[in-house]
Amino acid sequence: MQQSARNRVVNTVIMLLTSLIFVAPLLFMISSSFKPDAQIFEDLRSFNAFLPTGDISLMNYHNVFAKSQLLRYFLNSAFIAGTTVCLGIVINSMAAYSLQRLNWKGRHLTLSIILALLVIPFEVVAIPLMLISANLPWIGFENGQLMLQQSWFNSLHVQIIPFIANAFCIFLFYQFFKDIPKELDEAAKMDGAGVLRIYSQIIMPNSKPVIATSAIILFLSMWNQYLWPILVIQGQEYRPVMPGIQQFFGHTNSWGEIMAYATLITLPVLLVFIFFQRRFVESVVSSGIKG
Repeated sequence: MQQSARNRVVNTVIMLLTSLIFVAPLLFMISSSFKPDAQIFEDLRSFNAFLPTGDISLMNYHNVFAKSQLLRYFLNSAFIAGTTVCLGIVINSMAAYSLQRLNWKGRHLTLSIILALLVIPFEVVAIPLMLISANLPWIGFENGQLMLQQSWFNSLHVQIIPFIANAFCIFLFYQFFKDIPKELDEAAKMDGAGVLRIYSQIIMPNSKPVIATSAIILFLSMWNQYLWPILVIQGQEYRPVMPGIQQFFGHTNSWGEIMAYATLITLPVLLVFIFFQRRFVESVVSSGIKG
């Protein structure tokens, strides 16, 4: 019994120390965002670097909005990430449902191709994808009239459509659907339910943990997009927050303002994770990533 109690104490101490390694940079960033540069460098020599102490104010945040178009970038990123999450959950879950529950020729080969896509880095396909997007037509509004545009460049949809289908999310849904008893499908079929009804009224309501996990994965990947927007967006109108930080660096040499910008673009990610945290943990515990 004493050994068990001692093990729990040791495990708790190890987890606390490990947590501090990951939390310390976040605490430093947030606390520094309220301080002038002189205070930041002075506190670096003590534990105060992680605490909002000394000469603190909201001046850095005020300067961020005054020197950059953060609000526009923020709204662009929120729209891009939110739309991709909503469409991605539907498309990826339907693809996984088709692969896991329906019998059709070639589904095993299709699953193998999707799994192979997991090991291909995006940087490899970025240039071919950019060339394709540059020559794709799109019907959009211009001066209040429908116009046929000859390229996807400098738009929001070029930052959304190529990323709706996600191989990792399809794999997650596929693995989770394995654990849902197929007897539910058979019972629904006996009641006259079709494929879409089984998917929407039986499979998806029982898949909340993996939906939350996929939402987090898709949101993080879209919110942190950097390379792709640089390749396809030249103007300010459709630029998201991550390329925006590079432009902000050109307007300031204040570390406090840079920390304030970084804090503001980190908050949505933390809020999304906190909102879906319980479902995310349930998904990891109940399904995991099984082969």
